[in-house]
Amino acid sequence: MEKIPMTVRGEQQLRQELDALMKRRPQITEAIAEARELGDLKENAEYHAAREEQGICEAQIRDIEYKLSVAQVIDVTKMTNHGKVIFGATVTLLDVNTDAEVTYCIVGDDEADIKKGLISVNSPIARGLIGKQEGDEVSIATPGGRKEFEIEKVEYV
Repeated sequence: MEKIPMTVRGEQQLRQELDALMKRRPQITEAIAEARELGDLKENAEYHAAREEQGICEAQIRDIEYKLSVAQVIDVTKMTNHGKVIFGATVTLLDVNTDAEVTYCIVGDDEADIKKGLISVNSPIARGLIGKQEGDEVSIATPGGRKEFEIEKVEYV
């Protein structure tokens, strides 16, 4: 089974989500029992809604459990790659063409959220940055065209 990289923060978020879903299980079971008491199950909308909610909850639990089982949790705070861009690093970049500064944290596919500055390790920008160091200038082909960046700072948080 191939392991998938994940940050410590990503694992914690998945475990919290799993915990919340596990706490909902008994509530859903109770809702199904209450709906059963209302009578005819064929035309009982509350029963069907509760069963659907149970199916969705169970699917989400299985999905999270699978993700956690194949996760290779990487704690970058324990690594000593001073100034080098690696998985889990937070990188501050200067766009050479616009002088705009942007900060990204390189995370696993399931953790990626561009609005929060979390980019997948498999994204074009992350692939172009991995292995580079503070002060390096990089040219990266993105779907929006070629981007020129200077790596200002690399942090391991």
